[in-house]
Amino acid sequence: MQISPSEDKTPVVGSTSSPQGSGEGLCFSDGRRKVDYVLVFHQRRHSSIRSPASTSVSHDRLSIVSNGNFPPSVGSDAAAGRGGEAASVGEVFMELGGAGGSEPAEPADHEMRLIRQEFEANLLEAGLEIERDRELKTHGPSFTRIHAPWPVLCREAEFLKIKVPTKTSYELKEESGFGSSVSTVWRKMNQPFQPKVPHQDHERTKFLSHCFSRDKLHLYNITSKDTFFDNATRGRIVYEILRRTVCVRTCQTIGISTLIAKGVYDAAFPLHDGDYKVIGHLEERNDRQVLHEEWARYSAFYKYQPIDLVRKYFGEKIGLYFAWLGVYTQLLIPASIVGIIVFGYGVATVDTNIPSQEMCDESLNFTMCPLCDGACDFWHLSTACGTARASHLFDNPATVFFAIFMSLWAVLFLEHWKRRQISLSFSWDLTGVEEDEEHPRPKYETILLQKRQRKQKKKKKKKKNELDLTANSTNGKPEKPEDGTVAGKDRWREKLLSAMAAGIPAAIEKLTWKDRLPGYFINVSSILFMFGLTFSAVFGVIIYRITVSALMAMSPDPETKSNVRVTVTATAVIINLVVILILDEIYGAVALWLTELEIPKTETNFEERLILKAFLLKFMNAYAPIFYVAFFKGRFAGRPGSYVYVFNDYRMEECAPGGCLIELCIQLSIIMLGKQLIQNNIFEIGIPKLKKLVRAIKDKGSAEMEMEEERPPQQWNLDYALAPFEGLTPEYMEMIIQFGFVSLFVASFPLAPLFALLNNVIEIRLDAKKFVTELRRPVAIRAKDIGIWYNILSGMGKFSVIINAFVISFTSDFIPRLVYQYMFSQTGTMHGFIDHTLSYFNVSNFKPGTAPQNSEHGDITFCRYKDYREPPWSPDAYTFSKQYWCVLAARLAFVILFQNLVMFLSLVVAWVIPDVPKTIVEQLKREKKLLVDVFLREEKEKFQLIQSLFSKDATLHPGGSVLHPSQGPPIPGRYSTLPSGPMQGLASDRGGGEGPRARCRAASFSQFTRKIPPSPRNENENSRHTAV
Repeated sequence: MQISPSEDKTPVVGSTSSPQGSGEGLCFSDGRRKVDYVLVFHQRRHSSIRSPASTSVSHDRLSIVSNGNFPPSVGSDAAAGRGGEAASVGEVFMELGGAGGSEPAEPADHEMRLIRQEFEANLLEAGLEIERDRELKTHGPSFTRIHAPWPVLCREAEFLKIKVPTKTSYELKEESGFGSSVSTVWRKMNQPFQPKVPHQDHERTKFLSHCFSRDKLHLYNITSKDTFFDNATRGRIVYEILRRTVCVRTCQTIGISTLIAKGVYDAAFPLHDGDYKVIGHLEERNDRQVLHEEWARYSAFYKYQPIDLVRKYFGEKIGLYFAWLGVYTQLLIPASIVGIIVFGYGVATVDTNIPSQEMCDESLNFTMCPLCDGACDFWHLSTACGTARASHLFDNPATVFFAIFMSLWAVLFLEHWKRRQISLSFSWDLTGVEEDEEHPRPKYETILLQKRQRKQKKKKKKKKNELDLTANSTNGKPEKPEDGTVAGKDRWREKLLSAMAAGIPAAIEKLTWKDRLPGYFINVSSILFMFGLTFSAVFGVIIYRITVSALMAMSPDPETKSNVRVTVTATAVIINLVVILILDEIYGAVALWLTELEIPKTETNFEERLILKAFLLKFMNAYAPIFYVAFFKGRFAGRPGSYVYVFNDYRMEECAPGGCLIELCIQLSIIMLGKQLIQNNIFEIGIPKLKKLVRAIKDKGSAEMEMEEERPPQQWNLDYALAPFEGLTPEYMEMIIQFGFVSLFVASFPLAPLFALLNNVIEIRLDAKKFVTELRRPVAIRAKDIGIWYNILSGMGKFSVIINAFVISFTSDFIPRLVYQYMFSQTGTMHGFIDHTLSYFNVSNFKPGTAPQNSEHGDITFCRYKDYREPPWSPDAYTFSKQYWCVLAARLAFVILFQNLVMFLSLVVAWVIPDVPKTIVEQLKREKKLLVDVFLREEKEKFQLIQSLFSKDATLHPGGSVLHPSQGPPIPGRYSTLPSGPMQGLASDRGGGEGPRARCRAASFSQFTRKIPPSPRNENENSRHTAV
């Protein structure tokens, strides 16, 4: 064990390597006590600043006693920490303040140092043990290591109602008959896809779990007190203490989050389980190394995720996210297969599709009206043959089936996830667990404190005004008290009341809607402004398309003219993608700022409001261009001779001859793939690397100064260099937006599930690698479900039914084809469909200046355009025809029929699939029965032990009153008059009835089974059994 030789006044050990088995840098310097949590702060000193406050800093010292078995300190000053008490053997004193004679600190640093002293002293009072480096660095971070001893872990585990396994176990019920053989075959087939995780062989055995209680230690299988609570649970317990510890004397704050927000500490985090790279034998891998080898590698993409190990290492909240992502990715496989089949059907039938053949048939010679005014010429419909054939790949009868299938798939996914979630809750012992109590956020506390101070100022001002009025009423002479002590008492009472008011916890007062009204007003106005910004961006791209189309149409180059639509569509979608990516980052920051203005009380409230705002803004941003193409493009363009113009010069754009569905497909595919490739992958990989590089360059100077004297970096140094964990909201958000692409407009792009599947296979390993290697270890947070995200998914699933119904009925040509085939076709086939959908226009009705100036098609009398309108020779020329109203009625009827059919089938699916699996229900009943048996057996054993004690007592003292056998022993805990301890009961003199004996609480079984020494004051009693 190395101890730094400098400054022998305070024998605080430095960060040294720990002995074998404890892990490098994972323990205190004694090599035995685990580092459960680390607090980081910077000590900034400037020799140029000298102030009265700073000169007194060197005299402020606060020593901390760490109750570990250490060599005793050397030097006379070692015992000066606790009011001159002598240091006993096995105690180590640690200096929290600056050393005497050091450089003077800034006043702000001095105040923060006092806050740290008070906070860490309160942590000691809570039972935690603290270790610091010997010297406070003048540059770079300083680390405070925290260890929770066994009694503290027991106490907090009981408060938090942490469920732990008992000694009792049972075998899970195995299937019999045909189901058993199928399960065996399935397990053997799945074997290559299972991760090689240790201790996975006992999956058929389950240990009963029970909320931890210090009275029932004998029920739990405590082989080692150091490993009974795993590292994630220890970190969570310490975090609970940290977040409720108060600093009343130096600042009115509660918890470590507030201190980090104030800059007292830079960071606080639990440690990783050592390095993630495997060095040595594979059998000696820690959990982090197992996760890195079996989960966080791209080469493991085909394997299942070790969800139980992820939950054990990172906690339930992160475990549920990866479990949800795994279920979502697995269910994308059947959706992808069906999507490929639908696309394959379109490819197979494109050559036999009659409408496509008619559009490509040059002999039909459909002469179409010009696409722009003046510069554009008439054109033949056969030139759009390629667009029509491509449109059939996505707009065919199988698309309707696929839309119904995907709507049911969304319901099936949510129902399957509910079952999976309940199964995980059961296996992770989360059933019946209450929600943890949450403390107010730092911002909420600050605003509340300011409100309280304003009230106090108003009261003082009001009292002063009343005193002034009293003084004026006595002709300017204030009344003197009868004796000179009353005014003094009032002053002291005032001071006492103000001091008491300052110490009142924030829970007594709360912020009302009046305090939040300005924030609400800014929220509503800002969100409306952001919606306007999104629509402006979409409108800007529309203007770009219209103007570029007109300019390219005026070009003398025939090749440029022929590629107008392809060029404009592709460039406009790329511009849309860039705008979406930029606005996405802006909206994320804006949503965070707006949520802060609302001043939510707890982190859960903050997270839910942030999620709703971010989702609303990002949903509008991602889908606004797609909604425009699907439902608005070409609807308001007008007709030849009566077009709608933008800025009086440019015509509103129309759909392609093959319909708007092919454009919707292009738009959806480019935006979806672009977002996944650029935002989800390049941003996630590139931005953290850039941040790490910037941090490395920034710390390079200080690192070079420490290079000569620096020991190998400890685990806390390595973890502090990692990026902080900032929550799961960005991870969920990108998947929810992707779920929208898969479900909302899937009728226009059947390959969307396939691209989502390919992205998610990479995304799981990318997120896993980020959590294992690039982020600090987050605190293990207990959670029973994925929270508000499930409600968002459910809402999007229902919304997708309506969207797909409108896409099929209004955007595709599915309904017009059906109406033509069964109402207007003379042969009952699709022959003549194209001619049926094209209306006539007399070119003499063009407005002056809008007709083609130099036409290459000779003398044209009539041109055709896509719409259902009366011909020019009709009495009601250019009005909507009978066919238009028939098609519109059929479209609306299809929307209603489709929506109700899919909703009904969704309800049937949800009803058929129970939320709780039958096996879980049976196991819950079985566990309940076994727990009752365990406690009844325990009570029976207690009863027998107490009876034997009474019998032994009667044997030792025959003169005393003896219970008759028929009476039986007293019921323990109700009428028992046993003394407070078994040894006292046996050793005390009971003759003569000298006073009543004290009643005791019901003794635990462990008190009677362990050997009790004759001395009532046992030094190690606290470590053996924690008293209630």
